[in-house]
Amino acid sequence: MQKELRDVYYIDGVRTVFGKSRPNGIFANTRADDMVVKVIRSLLKRNPQIKPEMVEDNIWGATTQMGDQGLTLGRTTALLAGLPVSTPGCSVDRMCAGGMTAINNAISDIACNVADIIIAGGVEHMFHHPMGQGADPNPRFISEKLVDISALNMGMTAENIHDLYPHLTKEMADEYSVHCQKKAKAALDAGYLDDMIAPMTVWTPEGWKVAATDEQPRPEATLENMRDLRRPFRKGGRVTPGNSSGLNDGAAGCIIASAAKAEELGIKPKMRPIGYAYMGVKPELMGLGPIPATEKVLERAGMSIDDIDFIELNEAFAIQCLAFIEHFHLDGIEDKRLNQLGGAIAFGHPLASSGARLHMHLAKLFELHPEAKYGLSTMCVGLGMGGAVLWENVG
Repeated sequence: MQKELRDVYYIDGVRTVFGKSRPNGIFANTRADDMVVKVIRSLLKRNPQIKPEMVEDNIWGATTQMGDQGLTLGRTTALLAGLPVSTPGCSVDRMCAGGMTAINNAISDIACNVADIIIAGGVEHMFHHPMGQGADPNPRFISEKLVDISALNMGMTAENIHDLYPHLTKEMADEYSVHCQKKAKAALDAGYLDDMIAPMTVWTPEGWKVAATDEQPRPEATLENMRDLRRPFRKGGRVTPGNSSGLNDGAAGCIIASAAKAEELGIKPKMRPIGYAYMGVKPELMGLGPIPATEKVLERAGMSIDDIDFIELNEAFAIQCLAFIEHFHLDGIEDKRLNQLGGAIAFGHPLASSGARLHMHLAKLFELHPEAKYGLSTMCVGLGMGGAVLWENVG
């Protein structure tokens, strides 16, 4: 009888580009499940040692599980991607951390000898399914004051963090965001993202096109042109489209495998998960979730933030990143460990897919810096949660 958990590896990750969620966005006429199928097929094509029949589960996160994101997405996309009928699948929902949770579930399953190879990731088509579509919050949340009503509006939660940290100003948030755009442009110009993207042929009102370039990056952003952007969440507020992530469509996934199976197949892994953690915070301050989640995963691993070489922090809003920087005493927005390839303010945030993107960026940084040993992926989650994953560089 097995008594110890098995070693697990992150083998490879890939994503579609992230499109803008609007009628003229690149994925406006593309189904969410077809984007997932593209990711699954691309992963298998890139890793020919892994045959379709070797995939023992297909786990996908999606926040709005209806329409083209419903009907147990993990199972339907396994069938659509051509995996054997014997390959099961499931869907999970932890809002923005849906993909992160799907991957963590795969890690745990393999560690517990449930499977040897699992594909996992997340998808969100926010044009087809606007945030909160079909939701019916229980009236007790408000009538019994279980949560502040602002918790149901993500932009308002960011304004609340500005209220909590008045010294972290809008100007600082704008400066952080411009720096993010510059880092993203440098990474794109260097070609660091090229092998993360699976170009996808899609139908548009102008005919067939190849979706091969993220639509969200704004390399032309400056403090000057950020200054007068609209402030949609509060009169005189500090949160703008420039210092927030976008509304986006996209899918991202990865292959997780046991160390034994990777060795048997001759596959060179990229990272090894050390541990993961989730924590809750006040729903109206959901952007602070990465702080206690990071503290928890570090404590459980017997590590500190000083042990971490690279941090991939999802940028739902710039203000939450400023709070994270302050809490962990990082070296400001210039800290070389933080989001070195750019973050969600530049690339976009298709909710459940973002956790998988964070892992891809971390794997790329490990590849570029073989001397680096440990990395952290962390993100906030709607209704007041945070998720964090610790990784070791084995590449």
